[in-house]
Amino acid sequence: MNRTLALIMLNLTMSTAAIYASDFQVQKRTINADSSGTLSHQVSAAETWKAERTAVILCDVWDYHHSINAVRRLEEMLPRMNGLLKEARVRGATIIHSPSDCMPTYEENPARLRAIRTPQLNLPKDIASWFSRVPAEESKRSGQYPIDQYDGGEDDDPDEHRQGAAKLDLLGRNPGMPWKTQSPEIEIDVERDFISDRGNEVWSILQDRKIEHVILLGVHTNMCVLGRPFGLRQMAAQRMDVVLVRDLTDCMYNPKRWPYVDHFTGSDLVVSYVERFVCPSITSDQLLSGQPFRFAGDKRTTRDVISVTENKPNEWRIHSLENNLSLASLGTMPTASLRCAIRFPIGTLDEPGILSVQEQVTGGWLNGKPLDIKSTEGREKEFQITKDLTFGNDDANLLVLQIDFSRVVSKLVTAPMIKTKLGSKSLSGNWEVRAGSDESARNIPLPAKFGMSPDVFYTLP
Repeated sequence: MNRTLALIMLNLTMSTAAIYASDFQVQKRTINADSSGTLSHQVSAAETWKAERTAVILCDVWDYHHSINAVRRLEEMLPRMNGLLKEARVRGATIIHSPSDCMPTYEENPARLRAIRTPQLNLPKDIASWFSRVPAEESKRSGQYPIDQYDGGEDDDPDEHRQGAAKLDLLGRNPGMPWKTQSPEIEIDVERDFISDRGNEVWSILQDRKIEHVILLGVHTNMCVLGRPFGLRQMAAQRMDVVLVRDLTDCMYNPKRWPYVDHFTGSDLVVSYVERFVCPSITSDQLLSGQPFRFAGDKRTTRDVISVTENKPNEWRIHSLENNLSLASLGTMPTASLRCAIRFPIGTLDEPGILSVQEQVTGGWLNGKPLDIKSTEGREKEFQITKDLTFGNDDANLLVLQIDFSRVVSKLVTAPMIKTKLGSKSLSGNWEVRAGSDESARNIPLPAKFGMSPDVFYTLP
């Protein structure tokens, strides 16, 4: 009897193990545009992914955040996020925890040491850098970045936000960057998991473990989830089969900004942008039982919004400098501000660089700091760009130029040119332009990599 019972228990254990070692069945969703430009959801046939060839990356699920409402929404998702990680782990998938800027906390953690000790061979170029846009975004001919995030996307009540910042200060946390660890609500298996926010380390883990598929979840979709060195753009650029878990993410969007929709619709618009230009998405119920996650505050009757008809106001608009910028496109005002984001790879500005512009450019700012005029000759002038004006660390920087057409005969602006010790580059693509030129145009409330749309990014040399 005991032997029979033992055999039964053994068979049950083996059956359970077989279930949990089963592969993943996923259905990817993308956005397609027909010949008329009409957008629609497209869902693929079910795909089978081997669990041992799949990795799950959890992006920036921090212990604290500067936005109170962002924290509240994350706290709602945490149990479902942790459940997905547990399910994926028990089936045999690789779990990578990526709470950016928090690595000092984990320097002795076995999961962190495991990531550090993974061999790094044949790393792709710029694998450790923030990724501003993929080729599909560069070549798009219709549509635009779906939300205005230049204010940082906080949708907090101002008084409550100030109180929250004061509490963070009392805790000894920087109110603008208060995170130090991943949320304690997320379990880390120190015997199996990895901890890393480094693109080179994450990529090495994927290669070392022969990963073919990546599932990415976390926050925030329009900033870190897309742009981090381990994020969606980087994975897509390296031809990894990557998907976003669209019901376990959130964006930084303030409904007081364009396109003036509720926060959840703003998140839908960002997801649809990802599905159209970067990678497909899936939902958590494809790995777990039950229904996809929904926020308690999302009372909408229409979800999964693809686009809205609200036109962007005439504040900042995309213009191309490839064929010169005409005053006529800016209305009647004789002055204008132009801006773009520029990444200077490490070493580019070991010696000061030069920004050559036309005479109608009366001022220049990098990350809100004024550029010094190096020389003026004829119809051109040169600004000096030095390393101390940049964010450093291979990051994106905000370049703003002020134009005064009333001072010159020519009513056209041609593309500026940047010269560094590593080469020259014409900034002849897209810029954002706004009529008028007041001080508020010279900077944005957060680093360019978080706030700027991918339409106006340049990388030097």
